[in-house]
Amino acid sequence: MGLKVLFLIFHGFTEHNGISKKIWGQIDGLRQNGAQVTLCYYTVDTNGHRVWKVDDDVLVDLGKGVLAKIRKRVDYGALVDYLSDHKFSLVYIRSDHNANPFTIHLVKQIRRSGAAVVMEVPTYPYDQEYDTPKMKVELFVDRLYRRQLAHQLDAVVTFSNFDFIFGQQTLKISNGIDFDAIPLRHPREKDKDTVHLLAVAEIHYWHGFDRLIQGLALYRQQQPMLQVVFHLVGQLSGERERQEVLGPIQQYGLQDQVILHGALWGPALDAVFDQADFAIGSLGRHRTGIDVIRTLKNREYAARGIPFIYSESDPDFDHRPYIIKAKPDESPIAIQQILDFLNINTLAPSAIRESIQDLSWKAQMNKVLQSDFVASK
Repeated sequence: MGLKVLFLIFHGFTEHNGISKKIWGQIDGLRQNGAQVTLCYYTVDTNGHRVWKVDDDVLVDLGKGVLAKIRKRVDYGALVDYLSDHKFSLVYIRSDHNANPFTIHLVKQIRRSGAAVVMEVPTYPYDQEYDTPKMKVELFVDRLYRRQLAHQLDAVVTFSNFDFIFGQQTLKISNGIDFDAIPLRHPREKDKDTVHLLAVAEIHYWHGFDRLIQGLALYRQQQPMLQVVFHLVGQLSGERERQEVLGPIQQYGLQDQVILHGALWGPALDAVFDQADFAIGSLGRHRTGIDVIRTLKNREYAARGIPFIYSESDPDFDHRPYIIKAKPDESPIAIQQILDFLNINTLAPSAIRESIQDLSWKAQMNKVLQSDFVASK
């Protein structure tokens, strides 16, 4: 019988959301290593009620209205009772930046049930991401209590290179890949006159796509022989992103070279990947004070089998032959560098994909299961 694991998150799911896909990939990875995994999550049900669910079953209905919103943040009694009754060996928590006296008490109760407890902090540091007054109030509470919360854990799971986060030891893993969920691209015959660039993301300012657009403007001023088209797939997440992306498109008259597809998935997304020659990763992580991060996007591009560019440090990719490292600054991206790279990069999509087989979620989640504090359970 495999290890009993509770995967605990403080938010719900949407079918095509990248975070939701990642969580399912992690759960599948745990199961592929023989673990018995139960998913526990908070969501707003179709009837408007705020509920905690265990897999598909309602664990507790918190009701509707202001009281339900408050209970969501402070009332974890039903979770504690469930944990006491089912005796898990490991509780894997995904941080929602919600450290407070109530989550601290919850983790203490989990430890008393005999389970090991780890908490994944998906992005670190993250304070710079909080840029509105409402968000800063939420961050203030988290900053008050996060070291106390971390003290109750066995480890903080991180995709960074930090040895300690909030004073707690880290367990370093990489963002993994669910190879079954990501098809290999099948490139179309190259267009002799046009090169297609592609970025897929829920677009935030730290993606730095404005740097690529500025690079396109500079490239066009050189009256080049090749046309370069940038396909941007995903929703602009806020007003800052709208200004940084839409502003330079309008300013430089690039409407025919920057195509905003919105969100795509399934065959429509596959078709854009088949058309693309090169992908664009994050170009602005330095804007949030991040140097080293193992992003999911880099791994998805490699799994698709497409070469790509990014500006952060990613130990799993920094020396791969199919990537370009951009400077982590505000300079425009040199389009000619990408074109020159494509002239010499001849790796087949299958070879790029094959190079990251060790980054499967099965391999990465096995690191959690094999850690000393879990293996002893």
